[in-house]
Amino acid sequence: MRLGLNLGYWGAGNDAANLELAREADRLGFSVVWAAEAYGSDAATVLAWVAAQTERVDVGSAIFQIPARTPAMAAMTAATLDTLSGGRFRMGLGVSGPQVSEGWHGVRFDKPLSRTREYVDVVTKALRRERLSYQGQHHVLPLPDGPGKALTLTVHPVRERIPIYLAAVGPKNLELAGEIADGWLGVFFSPEHSADSLAAVAAGRAKAGRTMEGFDVVPTVPLVVGDDWSTAADSVRGYAALYVGGMGSRQKNFYNDLAVRMGFAAEAAEVQDKFLARDHAGAMAALPVEFLDATSLLGPKPRIAEKMQALAAAGVTTLTLSPMLQDLEQGVAALRTAAEALDLAGVGS
Repeated sequence: MRLGLNLGYWGAGNDAANLELAREADRLGFSVVWAAEAYGSDAATVLAWVAAQTERVDVGSAIFQIPARTPAMAAMTAATLDTLSGGRFRMGLGVSGPQVSEGWHGVRFDKPLSRTREYVDVVTKALRRERLSYQGQHHVLPLPDGPGKALTLTVHPVRERIPIYLAAVGPKNLELAGEIADGWLGVFFSPEHSADSLAAVAAGRAKAGRTMEGFDVVPTVPLVVGDDWSTAADSVRGYAALYVGGMGSRQKNFYNDLAVRMGFAAEAAEVQDKFLARDHAGAMAALPVEFLDATSLLGPKPRIAEKMQALAAAGVTTLTLSPMLQDLEQGVAALRTAAEALDLAGVGS
């Protein structure tokens, strides 16, 4: 199991600290640094900035929003980042959610599975530097009855194949990730509740005639180092309440659905009710500490090492850390503790 770092969203006032965390991850031998995008900073610019100031660590999008770019533009960006970074780019993709897709990008959030499949088809075809001709339900290239030409990507990526990851939560999307991608970007991953998710991924691999060998299972896990794990859990409440309670609408919140599948149905409903009523403190308080502990790395180094062993045994191949403390000194210390914990756990690669 390797370690990664998730920087989250840029532009939240902690950019200098995030850059230093990325440099520290590079020094510690982390495998990858990820950056996200929603409706603020874009991930591609951030990754170019991080890649320019690191040496060995990969840089990855977690995620590029599918409704934000045409697949050809995504391929152009991927090839450019791969050349600028010297072959260190990984492309994570996701459909986002209906509020961002339709409210910010003006793209209907319909048929996400077939849309994702076609998008990845076009991206991989473009990155193979084939003439871009595609006849799909969502993408037709070139457009018929017009002057469009089937063009070839002019940039040569450093690597023959840039790895593609899908962010997935629901069972069907997990199966699609296994079928068409090189890795899965997960969230709220718990070793005790991961069997069904990984079975769906494995089913997709089998559909494509492959096994889980070589497939990168990459959950993002909150990290809070401290003497008392239950006190450390309080630092995760704001993040978890936002996702379980406020990401998406009452009718469509993938993270709330995930918490329900993990056995926290009543608690997830209470968190959502309070968050949507703008009782954010109440939503945070309603999160059971058992859910926070199951999906985070909390407490002192030996306890974190023990959890890392469980994560590796469950099938995680890249464990992406999200330090919950905004103080730079604490964040750097947390990354160093995590690296030491991985050595203590004996599951590093």
